[in-house]
Amino acid sequence: MTPASPSNPSPRQPRSTDWRLFTILFPYARRNWQLLALALILLVPLALANSAQPIIIGQAVALAKNEPVMFFLEGQTLTSGARLLILLLMLTLAVQLALSGVQGYLIQKVGQRITANIRDDLFVHVTSLATRFFDRTPVGRLITRLTSDVDALGDVFSTGAIGVFSDLLTMLVLIVVMFSIQWQLALLLLALLLPVTGVIVYFQQQYRQSNYRAREELSALNSTLQENIVGINVVQLFRRESFNAELFRKINQRYVKEVDRTIFYDSAVSATLEWVALAAIGGVLWLGSLLVMGRVLDFGILTSFILFAQRLFDPLRQFAERFTAIQAGLTALERVSDILNEPIEIRDPELREGGNQESGIRENKFAVLTSHSPTRNLRPPIPSEIRFEHVWFGYKSDEFVLRDLDFTIRPGEKVALVGPTGAGKSSIIRLLCRLYEVTRGRILLDGEDIRNLPQAELRQRMAVILQDGFLFAGDVKSNIALGEPYSIDEIRSAAERTNVAQFIERLPQGYDTELRQRGTNLSGGEKQLLAFARAAIRNPGILVLDEATANLDVRTESLIQEALETLLEDRTAIIIAHRLSTIRSVDRILVLRQGTLVESGSHEELLEQNGLYASLYRLQMLES
Repeated sequence: MTPASPSNPSPRQPRSTDWRLFTILFPYARRNWQLLALALILLVPLALANSAQPIIIGQAVALAKNEPVMFFLEGQTLTSGARLLILLLMLTLAVQLALSGVQGYLIQKVGQRITANIRDDLFVHVTSLATRFFDRTPVGRLITRLTSDVDALGDVFSTGAIGVFSDLLTMLVLIVVMFSIQWQLALLLLALLLPVTGVIVYFQQQYRQSNYRAREELSALNSTLQENIVGINVVQLFRRESFNAELFRKINQRYVKEVDRTIFYDSAVSATLEWVALAAIGGVLWLGSLLVMGRVLDFGILTSFILFAQRLFDPLRQFAERFTAIQAGLTALERVSDILNEPIEIRDPELREGGNQESGIRENKFAVLTSHSPTRNLRPPIPSEIRFEHVWFGYKSDEFVLRDLDFTIRPGEKVALVGPTGAGKSSIIRLLCRLYEVTRGRILLDGEDIRNLPQAELRQRMAVILQDGFLFAGDVKSNIALGEPYSIDEIRSAAERTNVAQFIERLPQGYDTELRQRGTNLSGGEKQLLAFARAAIRNPGILVLDEATANLDVRTESLIQEALETLLEDRTAIIIAHRLSTIRSVDRILVLRQGTLVESGSHEELLEQNGLYASLYRLQMLES
């Protein structure tokens, strides 16, 4: 096993504008506009309470030194005025404590809802993408984007965007109040505020780039971990533990290196703000002392401005921290948007307005096929005609694996596909199921291009049994039904028709036996048996067997072959088998070589032709 990204990758730099990324979040925010509006309204009294506290303390100093005070303190004694100021200060503190908690709860709630909605939409989109996308995308990379990247998006709202808006509003209110009291000191603080804001923006841009690279390395790390866990048997059998551990260590070091960069820029912002905040207080003391000595300024106002200097840079400090959360969230959003913007290659045909009689007939037919009435499995299957018309296909645009395939499988006919490894047999099945789109030509099902059929209808009309049956975590009956509302009687009937019931009943809890992820508590052959029951319960018109009995022992295979004879009746069947002795009884054999159809006929006819099929058959007879 080799890691998904053994060499040092060159991650793309962030390229999307912040505004475009925010527009992706707006539809999700609109779903929760009431909670957002309430949270924004609460910001106003919070900002006013925060701005009033330095004024109240300054008025207390002015009252103690017999300096001019505000109108509501005129004529008050020191004791009564102090009581009034203490009452006002406690009132502002109470407003802050009460409203900040409510506002924080609302924002966190909105952030979690947005995160959940994005994760749901991302999952639906990913599961709608064509198989070609998964061929080129490591699983660990997708998991990173569905988990940690989406989690980072919640911070954009919960501690980011709304928090930044709160900080900006607080700073704006403070600046207005300061200028209304004493413009020279207010101008000094504003002069210090503007350049430090530019420095913070620069550091945040550097943070954004480093964070993007760090998340790319985290994706590579998760991909490597996932690959080694899935392939642990190969890793251990070929003694790759030390080698793979060294590769993992290198990727981990690259990740730590990029994380260190983000920590550096984040710390640089905090350190810059601390020094500037101290410089601001020093500047206020210096200019304020000059104004006090010139009898232009009172001690009470100077005290207020010292507190204003602290309060003004507190929101900026929080703004920097939240801006970091926003940058991390935007980095994650950019990576998530790459997935959301991935085009869905295979789509259902768009319904025409008003429809037509033919589509209505097909919809009614499909409704009959997909209904889950108790008599559904008792109805005879409807075999279909399959026609490949000059089909070309390649997993890469310049490398064709199927070349000008042209053949027809008649309704109810049993056809086998044979040929050397890499001849294109499995590719034919994938195209028929529309897991990939043909490059040229077309595939017809009962005379209609499969691209004009809804995918649900196309796949409902056929059942595919692969060589390696995949099982989900859950019980046996749910792995046969696969989310469709079949009754337990229907499930038992399908198992009995495929001679699988005896095996299931020997399990500890029978049909209720819990299976681990990927069915690791069953053997390969036992997993394959459940795949036959899956196919039988759906009563398809087309049955596809891709090396379906390869993992079965001789005794079990004989039972399945007996069940298959019944299962294949009145159905169109496509069978892929490397053991040519198992396909002698099919109606026709199609022989493929390097993606082209080179021979066609029955077993006896092909032996008489003395071509590729005859040589493959004789070779297998010699081996046996």
